[in-house]
Amino acid sequence: MNFWTDQTKTTQEIAQDLLGCLVINETDEGVTSGWIVETEAYLGEVDEAAHSYGLKKTPRLASMYKEAGTIYIYSMHTHLMLNVVVQGKGIPEAILIRAIEPQKGLVLMTERRGKSGFIVTDGPGKLTKAMNITKMDDGTLATEPPLTIDVETRKIPKKIDVSSRIGIPNKGEWTEALLRYTVAGNPYVSRKKGKIDADFGWKKPTTNGGEK
Repeated sequence: MNFWTDQTKTTQEIAQDLLGCLVINETDEGVTSGWIVETEAYLGEVDEAAHSYGLKKTPRLASMYKEAGTIYIYSMHTHLMLNVVVQGKGIPEAILIRAIEPQKGLVLMTERRGKSGFIVTDGPGKLTKAMNITKMDDGTLATEPPLTIDVETRKIPKKIDVSSRIGIPNKGEWTEALLRYTVAGNPYVSRKKGKIDADFGWKKPTTNGGEK
């Protein structure tokens, strides 16, 4: 599966497909990585909550108009947000990576955050700080180090919960649009509610390498 060349899927579908994929960042301090457990889809031209609504173009938005697989980083309230463009060049639709479950480099993530437990990476600003993702990553490709999204090495969610996006006030129908996707039962999901699944919401690998 290659999200960056297959343009037959909608942004909503890709936002769900990204759940369980692995975000990896290589820095001088070490490598950190984590499974994606929460995403939000932003639908560009028609989406009043998207930066690129109405095909708005500014220098800050340049990455949104590049090829699929381009990383788009922006700041909100001093926090950096990690997004990936998922449609063809000139179609500014992207997915916000809202939370990850740490896979490698947890000690380093904990040191950077000064926090431990599930709150280390259970939010978009938290994960970028934990992984030391910076504005320098804006405009790079998710297929090329140091910041990559591995869509081949992945976990498969048992169930995907769908809900409205977080922090989208006064945008009419787009405020309540069901464009947020989470791994049900995973404790690293932001604003987690409900029971934590014993397997953190992932299917178990089968003996033949698949998932059951």
